[in-house]
Amino acid sequence: MYQLDMLMQGVANLAANPFALVLAVCGVALGIIIGAMPGLTAAMGVAIMLPFTFGMDPISGLLMICGVFFGAVHGGTATAILLRIPGTPAAAATALDGYELTKKGKAGLALGTAAISAFIGGTGSIIVLIFLGPIIARFALNFSAAESFGLAVFGLSIISGISGRSPIKGLIAGFLGLLIATVGMDPMGDFLASPAALPNFTRCLSFQS
Repeated sequence: MYQLDMLMQGVANLAANPFALVLAVCGVALGIIIGAMPGLTAAMGVAIMLPFTFGMDPISGLLMICGVFFGAVHGGTATAILLRIPGTPAAAATALDGYELTKKGKAGLALGTAAISAFIGGTGSIIVLIFLGPIIARFALNFSAAESFGLAVFGLSIISGISGRSPIKGLIAGFLGLLIATVGMDPMGDFLASPAALPNFTRCLSFQS
């Protein structure tokens, strides 16, 4: 009931501020453009928009930022399908099947399917998050080091499934990614990711990123 009350209050606030919906639509359009540019991720798009939304009221600013984020995640599928260059990391899997349809002259079908799938998936995930968010949060808080390690191993095991005919190349890329991840500060614990990391190199990498 608490979630429903908060949801109805949010709907009432949106009804009283229709301009926020216009900003959300503009944010989605900007996000699609940002996502279609290889090298610019959804997080970078949000960072770019923060100075512009800082002076807005909270509802308008948050809606525009959310629109940029969702639009950027979807926008990466355009270059993934047409050029086999994922605009965002989330579109990496789309490049595998989408580009094959492009070579067959079915780029429009692939783009339309990606857009419909993004809408259904995004809407469904928001609904699930509204009602199951507190339950999932309590479950996640029970994660210990063992569960986190198992989740990391599961993520690495997916490499063999998406590497196609070159699993060795996929494993090498995954191993290089692990090496890069050991340099710098841990984003959650604020400590060195690896005790063997060189402090000067860590500071240099953090400055460059």
